[in-house]
Amino acid sequence: EVQLVESGGGLVQPGGSLRLSCLASGFTFSRSGMSWVRQAPGKGPEWVSAISSDAGLTTYADSVKGRFTISRDNAKNTLYLQMNSLKPEDTALYYCELRHTDYCGRGTQVTVSS
Repeated sequence: EVQLVESGGGLVQPGGSLRLSCLASGFTFSRSGMSWVRQAPGKGPEWVSAISSDAGLTTYADSVKGRFTISRDNAKNTLYLQMNSLKPEDTALYYCELRHTDYCGRGTQVTVSS
């Protein structure tokens, strides 16, 4: 059974940083592309970033480029999202997604507010 469990969200002031984690199980993580997606209150899902199975290719939405960094540790079956210079508009539920499938976690809430 595919399981994706996010953690690391919280309340942070504008300009602050957070590091999200996604622990994966039930599939061969090291052979799977992964994504981060977010959903703000009252809005539809927004793709944030993606990473290839070997971390050789990473892509970002324009809204987060230069501020967020996606990475992975295949030995730990874990996906990460380092978020710096956070803005109030980054407030959303963030969840990880197994690319090209409907599998995603339940998400971790990120709130950016003073």
